[in-house]
Amino acid sequence: MRPDHGVPEKEEAEPEHPFAPFIRTLGRGPGRSRALTREEAREALRMVLAGEAEPVQVGAFLMLLRYRGEDPEELTGLVEAARGAVKAGPVQPGHGGVDLDWPSYGSGRTRGAPWFLLAALALASAGHRVLMHGSNAFTSGMPVLDALPMLGLRPARSRDEALERVEETNFAYLPLRAMSPGLDEMLHLRALLGLRSPVNTVARLINPADAPAGVDGVFHPPYIAAHLGVAQRMARPRLLVMKGGGGEAERGPAKPVAAHLLTYPDVEVLSLPALRETRASAAGFVEVWTGSARDEHAEGTVIGTIALGLLAMGKASTPEAADAQAAEIWNRRFG
Repeated sequence: MRPDHGVPEKEEAEPEHPFAPFIRTLGRGPGRSRALTREEAREALRMVLAGEAEPVQVGAFLMLLRYRGEDPEELTGLVEAARGAVKAGPVQPGHGGVDLDWPSYGSGRTRGAPWFLLAALALASAGHRVLMHGSNAFTSGMPVLDALPMLGLRPARSRDEALERVEETNFAYLPLRAMSPGLDEMLHLRALLGLRSPVNTVARLINPADAPAGVDGVFHPPYIAAHLGVAQRMARPRLLVMKGGGGEAERGPAKPVAAHLLTYPDVEVLSLPALRETRASAAGFVEVWTGSARDEHAEGTVIGTIALGLLAMGKASTPEAADAQAAEIWNRRFG
């Protein structure tokens, strides 16, 4: 037996985890780190959603993405992985499809009722097929999930059920947790990490039913270019992006706003005028929908938001025409 001279045996190097290169690429340091390529980002999020990354790696990955800023090429790969996970794509034959994709992932601290939901329902009453999807877990206002039963509606439990609902009623709401539990879990890491991650952007851009048009609200104007950049790389036909109330695709009536409309491959900036000088009030959400209560600010918000959908779908040629048509749709929402 060899005598023990107190020299420790050499430890064998632990093999590197397959996900580690993605974190290293993002976090090497000034002058050495870089954004992931589209292909790298697609594979990285695929691994995360397949459970092939450790929890500590997922947290580091999300925060490095956040710290570096949202790169359109990188985001495109992330969106492609998310679409693969939710089996996004064209609607199967036999279904009428979806006209308008409406993501709802706002978490603004000043949000009240989701007036944009009434706009989507009014568009549905006019024959436009709308699929809304989202999560409002961090909003201080009324989440869509709480508003639906107030209107006699319920969320879909799967993408297939959502498409059936759209076929029957022209509208469905698909919660992110039903569409992708993995993405929903990543979104909820905000409570642990203290910061919003790019998953919020990724979820907004999934377009689960390949609708030819979409409306998209952001909280900070710099995100507009990133959202449009992804849409262009994915050759989406039409997408309207704007800074909306609480980060939602919602247009307040009292101030003019700029809307960025992608008609692939070009982007046009539309100047949407103020509709009416009003101030927010405490009008009842259901009462405004049924017409049992009148509120100029709430109704102006809904009408202005209906116009966003019309412009996104190309159903109106100018903002003024969209506003006029939107008012008519709202006034005739019950036939």
